[in-house]
Amino acid sequence: MKTSNALILILVLLSIDASTEWPTHTVCKEDNLEIHYKSCDPQQDFAFSIDRCSDVATHTFNIRAAMVLRHSIKELYIKVDLIIGGKTVLSYSDTLCEPGHSQLIFCGKKKGEHLYYEGPVTLGIKEIPQGEYTVSARLTNEDHVTVACADFTVKNYLDYY
Repeated sequence: MKTSNALILILVLLSIDASTEWPTHTVCKEDNLEIHYKSCDPQQDFAFSIDRCSDVATHTFNIRAAMVLRHSIKELYIKVDLIIGGKTVLSYSDTLCEPGHSQLIFCGKKKGEHLYYEGPVTLGIKEIPQGEYTVSARLTNEDHVTVACADFTVKNYLDYY
């Protein structure tokens, strides 16, 4: 009996799909605006939310983001791509943390520490572009290792006028 139970357990474990793809999370969904995200880091997912979906139409809104760091952050770089129809149409990159100049409160955090941010974010643009597109964001540290990565799918049909 014990052998058959062990055999069944082994078969179940072997049949489980060892996929490294994370689920798609819904950030917000209203009549004219939907935002979803999926971690593109095969080793880690993270939590992200917006207080109110309608606030995204303004250029400043409140978010919550949380994760456990797999890598320390002495230096932190961001690269954001706007992808429409499978083609990158716009790229932006910036340094967020570097010795002597840190823009974020979590600069200097160590591997294994919890990273949690709750507060305002300003996009720096007046309107979110209309249509359906992907915003791919990647944070890397001084060793060029991915700290966090996400692909945001946006479906925006808000009327700004």
